[in-house]
Amino acid sequence: MELVQFFGADRAITFMLLFARLSGLVVFFPFFSHNQVPLTVKTLLVLAFTIIFFPLAKVSTHEINFLVFEILSELLLGLCAGLLINIIFTMLSFAGEQISMVMGFSMASVMDPTSGLNSPVISNILNFMAILTFLFFDGHHLLIQFYAASLDVLPLGDFYPREGVGTYTIKAVYYLYMFGFILAFPIIALSLLSDVIFGMLMKTMPQFNLLVIGYPIKIAIGFSILIAILAGMLKIFSILFQKGFNDLPSLFF
Repeated sequence: MELVQFFGADRAITFMLLFARLSGLVVFFPFFSHNQVPLTVKTLLVLAFTIIFFPLAKVSTHEINFLVFEILSELLLGLCAGLLINIIFTMLSFAGEQISMVMGFSMASVMDPTSGLNSPVISNILNFMAILTFLFFDGHHLLIQFYAASLDVLPLGDFYPREGVGTYTIKAVYYLYMFGFILAFPIIALSLLSDVIFGMLMKTMPQFNLLVIGYPIKIAIGFSILIAILAGMLKIFSILFQKGFNDLPSLFF
C-alpha cells in the first residue's frame, strides 16, 4: 500500500516537473548542450539527475489542467538562465571573429561542434579554450549546484521571469560587444599599424608584393599577440562567468 502511495499521481507529476526543469540543463547550458553528445546520453543524464534530486523536490498538489504550463515554466527557467551564461561564451566567439577578420581568416571557417554552425578558425579555437577553462574551475558542477539550490527556494512549476531580468539581459548583450572588442583590440590595433607600415613600404618600394609578404607577416603578428594575451582573455572570461553565475540566484529565485 505504501508503494502504491509513493507512485501516486502527485509523485508522478512532481517527477515530470523535475525532469522538465533538469532538461533545461542539457538543452540550454554550455558544455551540457554540446551537439556531439548523443541525445540518448543527455536523456539518461537528465533521468539520473532527476532520480538523485527527487528527494529534494517540494511535493505539492498540482492541477492537471495546468500541467503543460508548469512544464513550459520549468523549461523557461533553463532558457533564461542558459541565455545569460551563453552570452559570456559568445563574448570570446565575437572576439575571435574580429581577430579572424583582421588576420585574413574570415573565409577560413570550420564547423563549431558546440553549435553545429560554421565559425572562423580563431573563434573556434577560443571557444574550445573557453570550454576547457569552464571545466577547469568546475563550472559544470556550479551549474548542477544552481539547479540543486533552485529546488530549495523555487517550487516546481512556479517559475516566472523576475523583475530586472530584461534589463540585466540588455546590459549583458552590451558587455558582450564591449568586452569582445576589448579582447580583440590589441590584435586589431597592431594589424592596422602593420597595414599603415605596408602602405608606406609600397609607396617607397613599388616592387613590394603585399599579397606574398604582407599577409604571412600579419598572420605571424596576430598569432604572436594572441599567444601573449590568451591567458588574460581566459582570466577575464572566468571572472565574468563567476560574476554572471553569482547573479543568477538573485534574478531567478
